[in-house]
Parts: sequence; C-alpha cells; structure tokens
Amino acid sequence: MVSVLSGLVGGLVATIVMTMFMMALGDDSPPPTAALWAKYVGDEGPESYMMQGMALHMMYGIGAGAVFAVGVTALSLGVGAGALGTSLLWAVIYALGLTVVGAVFWMRVVLAMEPEPKMVGMFALFHIVYGLVLGASVVYLPL
Repeated sequence: MVSVLSGLVGGLVATIVMTMFMMALGDDSPPPTAALWAKYVGDEGPESYMMQGMALHMMYGIGAGAVFAVGVTALSLGVGAGALGTSLLWAVIYALGLTVVGAVFWMRVVLAMEPEPKMVGMFALFHIVYGLVLGASVVYLPL
C-alpha cells in the first residue's frame, strides 16, 4: 500500500530530478507548460513565462505522484515498501502513459503544437526518469 503522502513527496522528488535532467539535457526552450501559460493566461510568448511554466510543471508532477499512489493502491498492484522491482515497473509504465497524454493531448490538442520526434523522445526520456524516481521514492520513503 502506498499512501497519498508518499505519492505527493515522491512526485515532488521525481519532478525535481526530472527538471534537473531537462535543464542538463534539454535545448533551453520553454517547457510546454510555459506555452500553456502563454496561451491561456499571458499575453507574451512562452519564453516570457519560464518560471510560471516550471511552477505549473512542479504542481503537475506532485499531483501525478498522488494519483499514482491512489491508483496503485486501489488496483492492489503490490507497489510500495519492499517491492522495488514492482514499484519501478508500474511507475515507469505510468510515466510512459503521462508521456503519451502530454505529447498527444496536451501538446497536439490543447496547445496545437506538432512536436518533432526528437522532442517527443526527450519528453519520453524525462518522463522515464520521473517514473524511476517516483517508483523508488514510494519504496524508500514510505510515509
């Protein structure tokens, strides 16, 4: 069983690590969340809303961690303390699901963007990092 608190904390830690990877390996372009902010809240281009985009991304990551905790507990997937392999597996599968939702729904439908294959590949890599850290967090931070 995974508590919502461990999902929240795991989501926070995973988003911080994912963001570090994005900053180290990314192309310094604004994240899609900055484009979302620019389109629906701001009146300038996404590059003007890097901080807002990162804050929004952080909130998404924390929330996604909580949803993961609730989901794996409700489905009795054997995730949590003492189950590192299972936790990592389900968290990576979940993260790949987040990648698909982000690349297909958020980018293409909501933001009307057509991400290039390289961008989608990096997007997937960053989400796999998120999943690995989230899976490990719910095992080693059983709150």
